[in-house]
Amino acid sequence: MSFYDPEPLCAARFTVMADAAPGLLPRILEPFAKRDLIPDLVRATRDGDAIRAEVTLHAMPLCMVHLVAGNLGQIIGVRRVEAMEGRVVRPSVHPLTDSVVQMATAA
Repeated sequence: MSFYDPEPLCAARFTVMADAAPGLLPRILEPFAKRDLIPDLVRATRDGDAIRAEVTLHAMPLCMVHLVAGNLGQIIGVRRVEAMEGRVVRPSVHPLTDSVVQMATAA
């Protein structure tokens, strides 16, 4: 039996300052959607000609934090991106074992 070392997950918050534009919010959410990440909180406020958007995830792969931040920084009109990593969370259940248990209990 092989040792299972799950990919570390961490809490993360991304803050984006950008020029106010009608299509900005969907473009901010796209880097998360293309990685199958669902934000736990999305908040956006307008301040004159700028928008401040915060996207928070309670758990996302640690290795994706810098990738998402880089994608957010490439969006046209984005002035600044801040990415903050929180506590590291490790899944406690092996996905294959969990699926076998679910199949056994369903039968």
